[in-house]
Amino acid sequence: MRKRSAADQVYDAIILGLRTGAFIPGQNLVEPDLAQRLGVSRGPVREGLKLLEAAGIVVWNPHRGASIGELDVAAILDLLQALEPLFRLAARLAALRCQSKADQKRVKDAAARIALSGPAGNRAEYFEDRQHFYDTIIDIGGNRELARIMTLSRTYLYRAQVEPLRSETQRIQHAQSYARIAKAILDRAPVEADEAMKAHFGQNAEVLSGTAGSDSRTWAIDGGSSR
Repeated sequence: MRKRSAADQVYDAIILGLRTGAFIPGQNLVEPDLAQRLGVSRGPVREGLKLLEAAGIVVWNPHRGASIGELDVAAILDLLQALEPLFRLAARLAALRCQSKADQKRVKDAAARIALSGPAGNRAEYFEDRQHFYDTIIDIGGNRELARIMTLSRTYLYRAQVEPLRSETQRIQHAQSYARIAKAILDRAPVEADEAMKAHFGQNAEVLSGTAGSDSRTWAIDGGSSR
């Protein structure tokens, strides 16, 4: 395996920062500050930012320099539309192949972590626990290509934008939806797992439907949320 370069480490650090809330969409990324913060020279910082730009995470502005990108509602809905079939497939495969007691325990433990971090409102823990849940069911499902396809950095970008918009009730319902997905997987019911994941994605669309047409340039889209 290729050794991770300093530029790769910059990339990883900013992605981790998105997941934990250390970096937020729209935030300026000042190269000297990043170099000092990450303990690297400015060269690897610049290379890492180029990698992030290629991944659709960083944008360049002639007057502002590099910044974390922002997705409008239309872009997020497009992303969710592309991701939903993959996540539903992951749930179905996990339901079909979650046979051993060890795998069943993994699913239970992953769901239990979300049940604690979701209602508590700790965004960083909730992000990490959700990622752990998805990693678990993908691994149990056994499709290695699915695991590669679903490693999308822009997923972290949209989560970082959507999560703060959830009301307390929506946040609790969102966390509870993972329990329904887990139950269907543990029951080895692929159809129910598929439907539970579909409903889970529907919750994201409901959150976004309340933001279209607002005064925020990040969320307003022409014609409102018509999809």
